[in-house]
Amino acid sequence: MLNQLTFRYAEEKDAPLVLDFIKGLAAYEKMSDQVIATEGLLRDELFAKKKAEVIFALADGKEVGFALFFHNFSTFLGRAGLYLEDLFVLPAYRGRGCGKALLQELAHVAVERGCARLEWSCLDWNQPSIDFYLSLGAEPMRDWTVYRLIGDTLTGLASAPNTNAPPAEKSIIPAK
Repeated sequence: MLNQLTFRYAEEKDAPLVLDFIKGLAAYEKMSDQVIATEGLLRDELFAKKKAEVIFALADGKEVGFALFFHNFSTFLGRAGLYLEDLFVLPAYRGRGCGKALLQELAHVAVERGCARLEWSCLDWNQPSIDFYLSLGAEPMRDWTVYRLIGDTLTGLASAPNTNAPPAEKSIIPAK
């Protein structure tokens, strides 16, 4: 166990470090070829547009883990939640309580913000992580499958004519 683990939110100057953690996670997941994020994109999306947040776990002043998360919303609960997009701990610090501490910190953030839940996805092959999440009391959503549109498929759907919508400049009517 790590005795002196602290946490801090990422700042704009941390974009290179956030990217390093993303690349570390991608290597672990054997998905390095899918990382197209850049420091500039992260600066814009995380800090200028505030689309997501990052918390670092620090041991002896050194960033040893990170969690990237954002708000989602449950229509059934009528409240926001936190969605954990990525959690990654440097290999030398795994098995020492860092991952659990990061999840506990996110749970604190969720409770402080009045969120109804904390959710994340895990690759089916990642049994060490699955076992870890189960040990915390997390429940797998067995009746749900994640779907995704990305790249050309996403832009194709967005640009396809909507035959069910009336012709208009914009199909979404602004709220009054």
